[in-house]
Amino acid sequence: MQLKFEAAIFNEEVLDALQEGEHHKNLSDSWAETHYFDVYAESLEQAWEKMRRKYSAERGFVIKSIEEVD
Repeated sequence: MQLKFEAAIFNEEVLDALQEGEHHKNLSDSWAETHYFDVYAESLEQAWEKMRRKYSAERGFVIKSIEEVD
């Protein structure tokens, strides 16, 4: 059964660039702020796995939290 989770994600590279008065070459400035995404998975662990694949740390993404929602 799929459960619904909410992931809170921002991009550290974008945040660093903005703090230096620059812009990230590929992502919009809005990524300096936390974005919230719904993710459907069978477990919290699977939700983390899915989001890590899509929003990888190698590309500067930071997953602040993932919580189950109703």
